[in-house]
Amino acid sequence: MSQHPMIRTIYLYLFALVGLILLTVGGIGFLNMALKAFLFTDADKERILYDERPPVPFKLQALERMTAKDELSEDEAARLRSMLEDYEAWEQRRKQVDPVKARRHREAAENLAFLLVGLPLYLYHWRQIRSDVKSNPVG
Repeated sequence: MSQHPMIRTIYLYLFALVGLILLTVGGIGFLNMALKAFLFTDADKERILYDERPPVPFKLQALERMTAKDELSEDEAARLRSMLEDYEAWEQRRKQVDPVKARRHREAAENLAFLLVGLPLYLYHWRQIRSDVKSNPVG
């Protein structure tokens, strides 16, 4: 390896950079999760509603008419009524969540995570560069 010191230097810096990027992305991800869990608690409410969303009736009025008719068995009519009730309950819960507020909380958590990880990372490395330049002035 002593024959190619420039290749070794490039290799070390490249993989140090890759490691730094991976640590930064992972740190941001964990910080983002923590911020959403403890500070921006409304960030995932809209997503939870869509995850809990019942199957959307294809034609709501047609299903309501079908439950009113005697063409269905009692069990089928009960299932359709239950499905309609679940859908209406989901609609009520959805109306209680402000999607703009939820989206803003989500974006604020992501941006704050980037700032809280990126700022110390930048300041540390900038200080290292300045101290290296002071100890080994060029020219």
